[in-house]
Amino acid sequence: MPEVNLDGPVLFCFDGSDGSRGAMRAAAGLIERPTDAVVLTVWETIATQLAHAGAFAAGTVGGADLDAEEETFAKSVAADGVLHANEHGYNATPITVQAFDGIARTILETADDLSARLIVCGQRGRGVLRTALLGSVSHALASHTRRPVLIAPEIPLADPEHAHS
Repeated sequence: MPEVNLDGPVLFCFDGSDGSRGAMRAAAGLIERPTDAVVLTVWETIATQLAHAGAFAAGTVGGADLDAEEETFAKSVAADGVLHANEHGYNATPITVQAFDGIARTILETADDLSARLIVCGQRGRGVLRTALLGSVSHALASHTRRPVLIAPEIPLADPEHAHS
């Protein structure tokens, strides 16, 4: 088990979803800032996504172009996450990593590479179907991590009309 480095960065798992944004907000109330943080967005090739869905990817038309779009999208999501993290008082930098052996494993390997002191993620990612197909990343992180993990439930933002109720 790696020793937790309390000087390491906070690792935010960020896919642009409400769940990942909510986890960032939740962590802001628990972690003294300013502190270094890394906003990690993991992406997969179209063939990998199809394989997870049980489809065959042989001869995918435009696969390389679609993969480049996936990577570009991941970079824009990570950059957006850095903006949100910095608004919450973190000194954040973006990282995008292609997953070859699953999203959770990629997150855990990245956390080890960075000597992250804490992994922060939301309970839900981008969509119910994606969660059902890929399994629960947060559950896999909690089950296999050797580092502290903050898993924040998805809490909708308060409705302004009912905020004082």
